[in-house]
Amino acid sequence: MLDVYTIRKQFPALHEEYNGRTATFFDNPGGTQVHGTVIRAMVDYLTRRNSNTHGGFETSLRTDAVIAEAHQAVADLLGCDGDEVVFGNNMTSLTFHLSRSLAREFRPGDELVLTRLDHDANVMPWALAAEERGATVQWVDIDLETGTLDMEDFRRKITPRTKLVAVGYASNALGTINDVATVVAWAKEVGAYSFIDAVQYAPHGLIDVRALGCDFLACSAYKFFGPHAGHLYGKREHLSRLQAYRVRPAGEELPGKWETGTQNHEGMAGVTAAIDYLAGLGVEYGMARSGDSRRAKLIAAWPVIQAYEERLLARLLGGLLAIPGVRVYGLTERDDWQRRVATVALRKTGTTPAHLAKALADQNIFAWHGNFYALSVSERMGVEQSGGFLRLGLAHYNTEEEIDRCLAVLDRS
Repeated sequence: MLDVYTIRKQFPALHEEYNGRTATFFDNPGGTQVHGTVIRAMVDYLTRRNSNTHGGFETSLRTDAVIAEAHQAVADLLGCDGDEVVFGNNMTSLTFHLSRSLAREFRPGDELVLTRLDHDANVMPWALAAEERGATVQWVDIDLETGTLDMEDFRRKITPRTKLVAVGYASNALGTINDVATVVAWAKEVGAYSFIDAVQYAPHGLIDVRALGCDFLACSAYKFFGPHAGHLYGKREHLSRLQAYRVRPAGEELPGKWETGTQNHEGMAGVTAAIDYLAGLGVEYGMARSGDSRRAKLIAAWPVIQAYEERLLARLLGGLLAIPGVRVYGLTERDDWQRRVATVALRKTGTTPAHLAKALADQNIFAWHGNFYALSVSERMGVEQSGGFLRLGLAHYNTEEEIDRCLAVLDRS
């Protein structure tokens, strides 16, 4: 079993005082706290390596090494090769960047399949591209009781006219894990691109883009204990062939043609440290050995993380469902927990999400309220006009004691 108290010592923010007290961070779906090694790696870069790229002098050579290692670290996280990883500010900007290139292939009469369950970053880049090119958007609906995608509707919407299918790996609002492997297979059948938003899934489970067979997948390091940086996986054949919007000196070599302009080098150093931290859990608590590859260590780490998060989820859901007036949206049955991450959206009769978030904040328990950019979910669930949801998102540094304190506040608010 993962030793949460040992792990918590490694996250400086968990011991920082806010208004005279330490905080409980349940705002993790919006961004996790940063591991100590990440902070040290970024300071080390800015102290000993700070330079632009491809120079013949020492700091530039060190910067080139940091960049190469960061690409390999993300490749190990996702199960691909380093030249198939593109760095950027965040998933949103990378998706808009890619959508501009893919849109060159869209024509009037083409269709793009999007879902009502997705974060808007996996909606508007494609919807705008469709509008500009005269293509049509087909929307996949959700089951309002379970907060899951209507897979029968999904299958019907994918036709020979489909050019791209975009789907989230997990919902950032409701926590639902989608059957992305099936969706990717359906897209392949008609020759359509598949794009997966894995931002919400990446902190909670193993990603293997080769096994999924997806064409593109994006995630962000600030959701898995690293700095504000985004990553895009693309199959080499696509990244090589597609036209990237870039400056001429960027050249055609991968992944540089997609990373035009000076990148966030200190952020890249932090990303590597964050992934190495996760890999280390596979040695400390899993079945990996110190001499194993980073990918092997990561594979060993996720079952340990998931087992602990499931224990937290049981405590949270059980407590919430026992509070009079609380409705949890999405999957709540024990048999369905394998189909969700530890992100929970709720409302309470007689009050508002904003009031609940304020009551929690007054006790130094940090949680978001609103729609979390999952606008279609909030609209479809009929709560957008009344304040959206209160969202509680757990990470493996959270504790059952923190959950109990949160439940007590919600019960009396």
